Amino acid sequence: QVLLVESGGGLVQAGGSLTLSCAASGVSFSSVTVGWFRQVPGKEHEFVAMLRWRTSMTHYGESVKGRFTVSRDNAKNTVFLQMNSLKFEDTAVYYCAASGRADCSVTGCYERRLYDYWGQGTQVTVSS
Repeated sequence: QVLLVESGGGLVQAGGSLTLSCAASGVSFSSVTVGWFRQVPGKEHEFVAMLRWRTSMTHYGESVKGRFTVSRDNAKNTVFLQMNSLKFEDTAVYYCAASGRADCSVTGCYERRLYDYWGQGTQVTVSS
C-alpha cells in the first residue's frame, strides 16, 4: 500500500518561508515522478512543482518559479518543497503526488490525472 504524508504547512506572513515535506511508504521516491499541486476552494488543482524520476530534473509553475524549490532525500524517502518569498495568493492546500508513468520521466507530468497516488494535503496560509 502506497501512503504519502505531507507536513510542514501553517500560517506565515507574506515574504516569509515554509518548507513542506512529503514522506512516502510503499513506494520509492527515487523511482517515481513526484509532483506538488495546490488547490483553493472552488478552483481546480494548480500545478506547482515536479521532480522527474531518472533525470531528477525539476519543473515549476509560472507563479512559483524562482521562489519555490523541490528536492528529494532518497535516504529518508522524502520530498521537500521549499517555499520562499511567500505571497497571499500562495494560500492553498498543498498536495504531493506520485506517478509511476514512464513518460513522466521524459516529458514531465503537469496534470493531476497523470498521478496515481496522493497525500491528504497540508494547509498553507499566507497573511498579507
